[in-house]
Amino acid sequence: MTMNTRSHDFLDRIFGEIDKAIKVLTVPAQAMRTPAVAPDADVLSDAERRTSARLMRVNHAGEVAAQALYNGQALTARDATVKAAMQQSATEENDHLAWCESRLRELRGRTSLLNAFWYVGSFAIGAIAGALGDRTSLGFVAETEHQVESHLRGHLDRLSPRDLRSRQILGQMQQDEIRHGKNAESLGGGVLPRPVSIAMRAASKVMTHGAYWI
Repeated sequence: MTMNTRSHDFLDRIFGEIDKAIKVLTVPAQAMRTPAVAPDADVLSDAERRTSARLMRVNHAGEVAAQALYNGQALTARDATVKAAMQQSATEENDHLAWCESRLRELRGRTSLLNAFWYVGSFAIGAIAGALGDRTSLGFVAETEHQVESHLRGHLDRLSPRDLRSRQILGQMQQDEIRHGKNAESLGGGVLPRPVSIAMRAASKVMTHGAYWI
């Protein structure tokens, strides 16, 4: 009976994760906050609009991956406090997802055709990181957020100074990512080995370049 109960609980969790994935990939995200308050005047040239749309597509793909990463880590987290922190971060990342989706529509852009691939890969990485222990998992979050914050800073440098709405969105996302990274460190996240950090940057570049064009 115990084995059957455990199997049933495991299957419930797997089906729950599949449901989350489907919602992230197919259902428009709803935000709890709205950072973009600048008027959306049609001040961008066609070239600026296309650049903004491509950059926001990359950021949207990154938020799809973030949802998967946090969901995977929460699934295998051992400590209840860590699990709750992962789930809270995933909720805030959902705001980012909604903001990017909304801005893409305003820019007449589209989401990445590879989003399902980004989700599955990130979920697997998150689940593995969580299974390695909470200290490693939190260290992975901290390193990820440091890299994302740097990536957002680069996008802010590339956006047109006239694209105020996109800049406000990325600015708020940057603040949130910094906070997520600090939270992970405060909960006991360990420093990852340098080869792991380098591998993470390489994987990030693959997603960044892929989502920019596809």
